[in-house]
Amino acid sequence: MCSLSERSNTLSSQLRRKIGIILHEDLEVIKLCKSEIEKWLSGIGLELKPSKTRITHTLKEAEDEEPGVNFLGFNIRQFPVGKYNCGKIKGKILGFKTIITPSKESQKKHYRKVAEVIKRSRGTDQATLIKRLNPIIRGWCNYFSTVVSQKVFERLWHLVVWKLLKWGRHRHRNKGKKWIRLKYFQSVEGNNWMFATREGNNPLELIQHSSTKIKRYVKVKGNKSPYDGDWIYWSSRMGEHPEVSIRAAKLLKRQKGKCPHCDNYFRNGEVMEVDHIIPKASGGKDCYQNWQLLHRHCHDQKTAHDGSLGNKSSCNSAKPKPPVQPSPWVWENDMLVMTY
Repeated sequence: MCSLSERSNTLSSQLRRKIGIILHEDLEVIKLCKSEIEKWLSGIGLELKPSKTRITHTLKEAEDEEPGVNFLGFNIRQFPVGKYNCGKIKGKILGFKTIITPSKESQKKHYRKVAEVIKRSRGTDQATLIKRLNPIIRGWCNYFSTVVSQKVFERLWHLVVWKLLKWGRHRHRNKGKKWIRLKYFQSVEGNNWMFATREGNNPLELIQHSSTKIKRYVKVKGNKSPYDGDWIYWSSRMGEHPEVSIRAAKLLKRQKGKCPHCDNYFRNGEVMEVDHIIPKASGGKDCYQNWQLLHRHCHDQKTAHDGSLGNKSSCNSAKPKPPVQPSPWVWENDMLVMTY
């Protein structure tokens, strides 16, 4: 086995520029890596920046550093927990749980940006302020919506509300806090702190951090590949697949791969059909909100009872059959005679 210094000489300059984080379970190996990097940098007149270089552990303190690592705005840290809450690898209890949250620096940077926009908008109306803030809040919340962010979102929204109240007091110096709150904050579906107004006939609301839904990332199954031909799995996961129509793929993703009629998962080889939740014969619209994907046999069962067929029994037309006229011919004494 070659030494670390010998292996470092084989690294291309392009690969060296990409090194940002080195992971290893042995602290001594990490220290050796650091010394080798310092040697290599000293040869070209550079050195590691102390404020951006740290040796840390995700669970325990290491080198007088707090546990956890910040990467791309996220804080990754492990916490010791009981056996019922801890993570597992192949059934083996680890004794800790990995929690990923927005880093403190990322939170501060976002709050400062929002506060700066509010401060610079003291002379603008409420609608303009909402339009300036919504893209900032939406983008930041969507970026962190896949990790443990709910408490962070609630705390940030609380701070933003105070900034908005201060913005209102600056515009109406002779009015009290209650008057300002009633003027700029409306009650919407039980939420009494909705910063909202109207632009013409259109309602305009400020996006709240705390209203962002947390999206849990579902790990790809270990034996799955985009090239394995399981189009139902990948359509349900991604909402698109080259072998599936756009409409069917989107419905598969929305329904999480399940048929809402029988509540069973779709399987390869099963025939699927698009159904109108409210039949068109009953006034249902032809749009995504009124579409659902069903098994063919489930579709037949639903159509037979939801009023789509009208009076018909075997026809696929949505128009009801005309009423059946009674026949003027009847049998009497084994003879067919006409009635008047």
